[in-house]
Amino acid sequence: MNVDIGNALSSVASPGVSRESLERLDEQVADAHERIERGMATGEHGYESLNLPERTDPAEIRAAVEPVADADALITVGIGGSSLGAATIANALESDTETVFLDNVDPEWVTRRLDGLSLADAAINVVSRSGTTAETLANFLVVREAFESAGVDWTERTIVTTGEAGPLRDLVERHDLPSLMVPDGVPGRFSALSAVGMVAAAVCGHDLEALLEGAAAEAETLSGSLFDCPAYAYGATTYALDQRGAGVNAMMPYAESLETSAEWFAQLWAESLGKDDLGQTPARALGVTDQHSQLQLYRAGPRDKLVTFVTPRGGGDREIPATDVDELAYLGDSTLGKLLEAEFEATEASLAAAGRPNVRIEMERVDEYELGGLLYGMEAACVLAGELYGVNTFEQPAVEWAKKATRGLLGGGEFEEAEAVAEKTELRVER
Repeated sequence: MNVDIGNALSSVASPGVSRESLERLDEQVADAHERIERGMATGEHGYESLNLPERTDPAEIRAAVEPVADADALITVGIGGSSLGAATIANALESDTETVFLDNVDPEWVTRRLDGLSLADAAINVVSRSGTTAETLANFLVVREAFESAGVDWTERTIVTTGEAGPLRDLVERHDLPSLMVPDGVPGRFSALSAVGMVAAAVCGHDLEALLEGAAAEAETLSGSLFDCPAYAYGATTYALDQRGAGVNAMMPYAESLETSAEWFAQLWAESLGKDDLGQTPARALGVTDQHSQLQLYRAGPRDKLVTFVTPRGGGDREIPATDVDELAYLGDSTLGKLLEAEFEATEASLAAAGRPNVRIEMERVDEYELGGLLYGMEAACVLAGELYGVNTFEQPAVEWAKKATRGLLGGGEFEEAEAVAEKTELRVER
């Protein structure tokens, strides 16, 4: 992963950060890196996430998924960090195995997804550290019933990733299901490079070692200076721009296969940094699609946004057929890959010409090695940004409030948070 922060400098953009300011900020980065290193060395909660490339065992994951390795379709049941990392990897890489991620409880959507599958040829991957996540357990019960109705023994087609104790761990022991552990000290949104994110990759036949090697290579770049570490350069620059008014970070990958990575990034950034009235608001975009739907705002709207581009340098290509339409003749001498590259460069330049900050993150190509580096780099950038903000990057108390309210509304206990729902202020406008 390479990072170019040139278009975020104050000589180009407003808001922007000067080279002198970055050099002063680098002293804080050095202190933050020492704190991160200590946390990694002691396996402290959260910081343990950055140790995953050396501690995740790909052979253990492959052994666990062996009973379902023949699946034509894999249904992953999880939500948030228990799903988005796995979906990012699976959606970025080609496979003959169809992947379905049930990360919502919209009944019509869930029904359509299940009705479109041959369950006799499918497998279930259920993920929850606690084993009590309401959305995950509800969907798992629905999927299990669907398998039973189709005459398929779900116990022969299910793998579980969960913690040491809880309802899912009890289920594993009762039915002797293949299982893996959610790693200790690793919040869900930082768990893509563990069994949480890699079970789906293993069933799809992807190179787990390459994923971890790419992440390990990125880990080797962590140092006490943002000028020597791409991840820290990104984390420090986003923090500095936020302090200067760029409170929105629009993540815009220029590869269809990386669209889900913007969703993963949104959770990572929002849940980790959104505390104490601090943190950037992540927005999701996709190049080139959103040049035609969002770029107007980014280029001419309020000066409160940073646009982050993620662009692969290489990949497959396809020639554009020649045409006898004079106005389109130039396309016949080109390819879709060249058009995509031109679209990206034009968008990047248009923002710079309007004085709008943007950062370029480059990958060599979209493959396991580069994807592992991207995931690790974004996580390290987030941890560094959290240190600079002075927040606890690894907790999410606001999310827990809503979980308690939901459980109380469904009769799962007495929670004062549920009582607050009835106190909603109303001002209805009805037909």
